[in-house]
Amino acid sequence: MSVNEFGDGVAWYRGAMVGKGSFGCVYLATLKNPRLKNSYFPAVMAVKSAEVSVSGSIQKEREVLNNIKGCPYIIRCFGDETTTGQNGAMVYNLLLEYGSGGTLAERIKKSGIKGLSEFEVRNYTRSMLRGLHFIHTIGYVHCDMKPDNVLLVPNSSDGSGAEFRAKIGDLGLAKRENQSKKRRLEPYWRGTPMYLSPEAVSDNIQECPADIWALGCIVLEMLTGKPPWDREEYMVAEDVLKKIGGGHELPKIPGNLSKEAKDFLKGCFVRNPRYRWTAEMLLNHPFVEGLIDDEGVERPLEVEDINVVDSILLVTESDDELAYYSEDWSCVSEDDSLGYWSEEDYEEIHNEMTSYFADEEIFKVEESIAAISSTIDGGSDRIIDASIEVPSGGPSNNSPKCPLNFTIPAGV
Repeated sequence: MSVNEFGDGVAWYRGAMVGKGSFGCVYLATLKNPRLKNSYFPAVMAVKSAEVSVSGSIQKEREVLNNIKGCPYIIRCFGDETTTGQNGAMVYNLLLEYGSGGTLAERIKKSGIKGLSEFEVRNYTRSMLRGLHFIHTIGYVHCDMKPDNVLLVPNSSDGSGAEFRAKIGDLGLAKRENQSKKRRLEPYWRGTPMYLSPEAVSDNIQECPADIWALGCIVLEMLTGKPPWDREEYMVAEDVLKKIGGGHELPKIPGNLSKEAKDFLKGCFVRNPRYRWTAEMLLNHPFVEGLIDDEGVERPLEVEDINVVDSILLVTESDDELAYYSEDWSCVSEDDSLGYWSEEDYEEIHNEMTSYFADEEIFKVEESIAAISSTIDGGSDRIIDASIEVPSGGPSNNSPKCPLNFTIPAGV
């Protein structure tokens, strides 16, 4: 494996591939000289890579992370770099914090059908809520919250009893708050079918409440070890979408859960997004209150502008062949520059959430959804033909009444 060096000697080895998705691939990256003084980088990182021609989603993630940097409950970004691959193509690389504990999805799978302990679930839930509260306060919506996009990072010895801290990652589908109101005719839903909210399915609306619905799905899955929606093996994506957007059904909350857990989930699973609890409200819920605080355990990277890191970043290429996809799910957002938030600032954030939607209307997802041959797989993309009909007397919102191809980029 060859190593390229920059002028000041900062160099990286590209290691084994640890993930693959619609955006490209994720590799381990190790610092050639981990004892390098004044290094901006940890010894081990994760590198998300894709050919420049199809790297829009990763570059969008870089933009979002640059705007929301500083929160200890969101995966950190250490910069980006363009290199030349083995085939001569230009490759875009995004260096991210490495979650050595794996993904939350992997942790749930290891737990089997019994699920995680409530203590563990409460700790992970609080971390995710703090991350979502930060994201929403900055003015973004994640749009693809699911266990695969939550990484577990080791906690320092803080007395909380929690081995890992949950950190939100994969913000490649994130969008500006209220952006969808300007783009109601977007030809796709962002996210993964199993975790989409009713308003996302029925009216293509994805705002902060949609992230809370997805969080509820994650919490339920952690507690039970099962997906949030019951389904038979033969069921495919459109069957789940009919359940979510075409009726009044809610994910089933087992009766054997604690009173606090059941009440918490009820606050997440409110079909009308106007009355769904916010991240700030849920942070004060008894389900996550009373835990030993892990604040101060980890300090954010002391780099005021991660752009300064780019000039000293170097990632070496291996012989591994990258697999890329031609679809680009990124969406151009406003070019706003937001200031750096320290961990102390996080505790002082208090921004009253506003209502995002007009009076609730009932939307019906017609059964003319084209059949999809494969079952739901969180790691693959879906293209679904759906007819959305607005009942007579409904709002004039320019919702299409003819079949459209709705692409659901699942992300990783």
